[in-house]
Amino acid sequence: MSKRELRKYLKDLTKEQLEDQIVDVYNRFKEVKEYYDFAFNPRENELMEQCRFQISKEYYPVTSRKAKMRRSVAQKWIKKLILLDADASLLADVMLFNIEIAQTFSGEHIIRQESFFTSMYKSFEEALRFFSEKGIVTEFKGRIEKIAGDACDQQWPNRQAFEDLADMYIQ
Repeated sequence: MSKRELRKYLKDLTKEQLEDQIVDVYNRFKEVKEYYDFAFNPRENELMEQCRFQISKEYYPVTSRKAKMRRSVAQKWIKKLILLDADASLLADVMLFNIEIAQTFSGEHIIRQESFFTSMYKSFEEALRFFSEKGIVTEFKGRIEKIAGDACDQQWPNRQAFEDLADMYIQ
């Protein structure tokens, strides 16, 4: 069904029928419930704390298990925040936190997987592109420079790419 057909269908419904459909969708789909719950009662600070906790758990697990360092966990939370239409600055904070916690871990442990450095670069690139689109690069300039500097200080294999990317967006 196209958007056009959907609009036509919805116009033919009475207000009561439309309300019933929305309540039905709310009850059936977890994502719809989360969206409406967030839209009417954002509680962004709670959500941010939950994001930060889940991302940090990938590097510093609460239990005695080994750190998994999965980029996908952070990406899942970032995607969720985008779907919920969270404030751009809060989303930007989570994007940078993901890289910063990875760098903190990297500073304390030897990481041999090339994929780790590649995925952190990709996260950095996506974050900077997002900042540019939202016009908030200057708001996070210090953190961007620190991430690029830490990549150099820790001798990451792709450290020059981090610096070049930061320079490209900060100017």
